[in-house]
Formats: sequence, structure tokens, C-alpha cells
Amino acid sequence: MKPRGRKPGDKNIIGAKVLAYRIANDVKQKDFLARLQVLGLDVSATSLSRLEWQERLVQDREIVIIAKAMKTNPNELLDWKDLSL
Repeated sequence: MKPRGRKPGDKNIIGAKVLAYRIANDVKQKDFLARLQVLGLDVSATSLSRLEWQERLVQDREIVIIAKAMKTNPNELLDWKDLSL
């Protein structure tokens, strides 16, 4: 994966966890996209990249499917204690 020249955005709170999961589990983006598609979420590579870099909003339905693809639950992705609200 090529390094990014800028910091992640602030449009979602799950993107960093999705990216960390993929890196930790050595899951290529195209393989993760295939998992999502099997579960009913058809997103492009660009859309997933923007999600991971917190540059796009995430719908609630997407959170549920992404969590399922990661074999976790949505609450793990929505770790509220990480937020300074």
C-alpha cells in the first residue's frame, strides 16, 4: 500500500478500523470488496478507499455489513470512547 501524503478526514469513525483490520489480516482491498459484495454491499474500490481514509460518510446499513465482513459487531466499529464529543 502506498503511503498517503495527507491526514485522514473526519467524515466517519469506522474507516480507520476497517483499514487496520485489512492490514492486520493481510486482506487485499479487492478481496474485502468481494466479501462485501457477497453480503449485499456493492461499493467501488474508490468508495472503500475514501471510507477507510474517513473521506466519505457511511450509512448505517453499510456499517452492519462491514462489521459482518470483518466478523465483528457494529459496536466494535462504533467505539464511542475514541471520540472527543
